[in-house]
Amino acid sequence: MNHLSLPPYLRNHSQNRWITGLALASRSRREGQILRAAIPIKARGGKTDSPSQWYIPSVRTLRIVAVALLLAGGAAAQETVSFPTEDGGVIYADLYGEGDQGIVLAHGGQFDKESWGKQARTLRSAGFRVLALDFRGYGKSRGPGQSDPLSAPLQLDVLAAVHYLQKTGAKSVSVVGASMGAGAAGDASIASRPGEIDRLVFLGEAPYGPVEKLKSPTLFMVARDDSSGDGPRLPRIQAQYEKAPEPKTLIILDGSAHAQYLFQTDQGERVMREILHFLSAK
Repeated sequence: MNHLSLPPYLRNHSQNRWITGLALASRSRREGQILRAAIPIKARGGKTDSPSQWYIPSVRTLRIVAVALLLAGGAAAQETVSFPTEDGGVIYADLYGEGDQGIVLAHGGQFDKESWGKQARTLRSAGFRVLALDFRGYGKSRGPGQSDPLSAPLQLDVLAAVHYLQKTGAKSVSVVGASMGAGAAGDASIASRPGEIDRLVFLGEAPYGPVEKLKSPTLFMVARDDSSGDGPRLPRIQAQYEKAPEPKTLIILDGSAHAQYLFQTDQGERVMREILHFLSAK
């Protein structure tokens, strides 16, 4: 085999004396062609064999490796699903995990469903079934009012996600909303039937509707110096918190990061811990 025909990461740079790589070639579209691999091996005396001396592993070994890689990839992958809203919209979302406790992740105005990837995988590892949605007007999701999501009935997107999880086996469904998504999550609780939404997490925002009508235990989280063009958010969120029914919790964090941006700060791990604790509490 011509050493120069190998990809760069398999070439023997700087006379490396140890195994320098493993290459798995894709199956040919022609049925029957086998996987091939090439591994440079250490020769006697500590020197790497010449480019013409390569060890070709057995096809069986390569198949075992390929299957292991496919299984590992499948365990980490998410599935994209879609479902209707009651006003004729269609919502697309990424589904993680298979637990019977569902979590809907509702993004902020500057984000989308993919932005929840790290948090979704953490929740999945804790045993939750997670659905990160794209609101109407984002990605492929669509529905009335999509040209101006902030004035659209986004609570219907959240409720559609809740119903999807319930119809596919979730025994309980909670919602984590950030900024715009927190407002939509709160309004979804207000519009929901009692017990339909198990718990609510609000990041950097509060419900847009009458908070007294929330039907779920709530966790409010906001940074002390989080501000918008209208001024600090904390006083308004505190006022909404005071009106919310029990049980409820307010956590005020250091800094000024807003909603999902909290995960990008040194407060990120604490935010995730608090969310997990709240959602997992009996």
